[in-house]
Amino acid sequence: MSIKTISSREVYRNPWTSVREDVIERANGQRGIYGVIDKDPASIIIPLEKTAKGEFVYLIEQFRYTVGGRFAEFPQGGWEQADVDPEELARGELREETGLTAEKMTHLSTLQIAYGVMNQKHHVFLAEGLSQGESEPDIEEHDLVLKRVSVQEFESMVLSGEIVDNCSIAAWGLYKIWLEQGRPSRAR
Repeated sequence: MSIKTISSREVYRNPWTSVREDVIERANGQRGIYGVIDKDPASIIIPLEKTAKGEFVYLIEQFRYTVGGRFAEFPQGGWEQADVDPEELARGELREETGLTAEKMTHLSTLQIAYGVMNQKHHVFLAEGLSQGESEPDIEEHDLVLKRVSVQEFESMVLSGEIVDNCSIAAWGLYKIWLEQGRPSRAR
């Protein structure tokens, strides 16, 4: 390992996040400080609907406090639990935020969100065979707006800068590669 942890101390904690400050030593002997945000695992879901009229995805639009605006993104989130079944989490987040349930969930991969500063796994799922029910948003999600857009419109939203969520864009890129590679099975 090129960086060794000398000491670590937690400097902040709330139900969703903890922040620690680590004293580190690099391979060249120089010491420094590294700030790390720790979060429990999350899932992001690509809700894909195929119809005779084309392919559609479902997006959530919500206010994101940290950047001061409303943005569209794929349903995603975590349950503030370190040990959670990724598919159960993905199905739960999909139902909570959209009211959708999926016949089939395919685990595409597990990514890391902003690993330069944060330690959080992000399980990427493709949801197919969708059925609409009632959403069950958390108290923080009271302003969610569900949007159904064509795949073409979604991709235009990405290219125009209307969708800026790196997790949604990365999930979509992963899905496109998965399709090109012949849909290798990643069933869980």
